Order: sequence, then structure tokens, then C-alpha cells
Amino acid sequence: MQLVLDFPVTPRFSFDNFVVCSGNETAFGFAQRLVESHAEESILYLYGPSGSGKTHLLEACAAAIAQKAGSGLQPPLFSFRETPGIAPQTIASLLQRRFHDAPALLIDDIHLAPSDQSLKGQIWQLFNDFHAVGRPIVITGLTPPKELANLDEHLVSRLLWGLVARVDVSDDESRRMIMRKLSVDRQIVIPEDTVDYLLRHLPRDIPSLITTLDRIVRHSLATGRKVSLRLVSELMTASGNTT
Repeated sequence: MQLVLDFPVTPRFSFDNFVVCSGNETAFGFAQRLVESHAEESILYLYGPSGSGKTHLLEACAAAIAQKAGSGLQPPLFSFRETPGIAPQTIASLLQRRFHDAPALLIDDIHLAPSDQSLKGQIWQLFNDFHAVGRPIVITGLTPPKELANLDEHLVSRLLWGLVARVDVSDDESRRMIMRKLSVDRQIVIPEDTVDYLLRHLPRDIPSLITTLDRIVRHSLATGRKVSLRLVSELMTASGNTT
């Protein structure tokens, strides 16, 4: 089972391809501040619902850190989404080895970390080690720091010392902006009535938008038809995505 993510030389997610809207502009600004050459802050905690763009910003930070270092090798990222069924002691050991001499501490979905004393201690030690030398720390979770009952209370307190921002793009205007950006990236034009239709029928997370738009593009190419309300409604009905 894969527990850590290694990034390609050309990152899939960066600050340049992140869609900034009202629900994430504070988080975006904090992330950029953190990776500046002479940043005063070194701690950033991002929280919000699944699929809101937290991992995108985490990977964007990794890409920016690698670019400033000039090495082309991005720092490791550890995701607790990849650890179900793994013993906490094993996870603690993996964290220790993975972040040994790393330029940044980047941890995704920390709310999924098992509530285990040895693991709490390892995460707390890593945090202290990186903070002591001013290396960037970026952690994401589903809830605000005070609701992370699975972490050492001292770590929760320290997270509140740093930059904390909510990421939430579930409002229609944010999703509309993201859909337009995704359409431009895929070199397709989606009429406004079709955008409205999709906003009414799709879940409010970014992965659902991406998956559906990719299906629309493939269907449009396969049938030789332009993207339209009729084409999209037919596709959604056939796949059972209408309500």
C-alpha cells in the first residue's frame, strides 16, 4: 500500500492553476506567504470539506518550495488517506524516515490519523523539529484545530499560533469560477445554461466537477457533438446523475 506521495518534476497542482474565489482566497494568500523566501510565518493549517482544494494548495506549496531551492526535487507529502489498517507504530516510523532532512513538513488529512499515543508523540516531535529551525509546516484537516481530538493538545495549541484558514468552495459562484477554469483548461466552451444545469445536479466538491467535465469532453469527442445543455442532460440522465 502506498503511504507517501512523490511528486513529478512538473507538478499537477500549483499556485498558477489554482482557481481563487471567495471561499479560498485567504487560504491561497496564506499559502503563498508561507513559501516566500523571507517569510515570517512557518506554520499553516488548512481545513475544510473534502474536495475543496486543500491538497491542491499543499502540493502547490511543495512545488514552490522546490522551485525556490532550485533542486527540481519536491519535498515529500504524507497523506493519512493512505493509512487505513496500518499500525500506528508503523505510521510513526514511516513519518520519521520520510521527513528526515526534508525541507518542509507537509501532512494531508491529519484528522484521519489514529488516536495513538506513540503516533501523537512522533507527530509532535516532527512539528517541534521543523519549527525549531524555521522550516515550513503545512498541515490540512477536515476541522478547525480545536476539534482535532486525535492529536496531542500541545500540537493543537501550536497550530493555533500559526496561520489558519478555511477552504470551502461549495457556494455556486465559486463552483462556477472553477468550472469555467476547468473548461478553459480542456479547451471546451460550456454554455451558461449548461453550467447552471451542472451546478444544480452535481455534488459540491471539486473532484466531482473534474470527473464530470472529463466525461463530457470524452462524450463530445466520441459523438462529434458540441457541448450543449441537451448533450449534457442526456449524458447525466444515462448515468443516473440527475435528481
